[in-house]
Amino acid sequence: MNPIIKEITAPQLKKDLPPFKVGDGVRVHTKVREGDKERIQIFTGVVIARKGHGIHETFTVRRISYGEGVERVFPVNSPNIDKIEIERESENMRARLYYLRDRQGKAAMAVKERRVEEAAKS
Repeated sequence: MNPIIKEITAPQLKKDLPPFKVGDGVRVHTKVREGDKERIQIFTGVVIARKGHGIHETFTVRRISYGEGVERVFPVNSPNIDKIEIERESENMRARLYYLRDRQGKAAMAVKERRVEEAAKS
């Protein structure tokens, strides 16, 4: 990335993000504006992709809602994201989990999870 652009965008980068990766189960708290009111809405699902770097970095979260797959793409550094909570960690072997789109039912959210003993060590 151009050093000038990097310097200009540096103050806009979030520094309080948890270290989540593809395959992790996350809860994304987003700010939603309705008229003059603002509230927090939670989107829970599995991270199936992370793309970009710096200010342009995004991640895609997928969940099953009423039997239908729903995906949402969030900019990592968006001011509309209040916080990101990691519900469960995964032991993933791929950079993108697009194959989950073809699965049905419980298998659509089945990602190999880390053992509790291993998670406690790290």
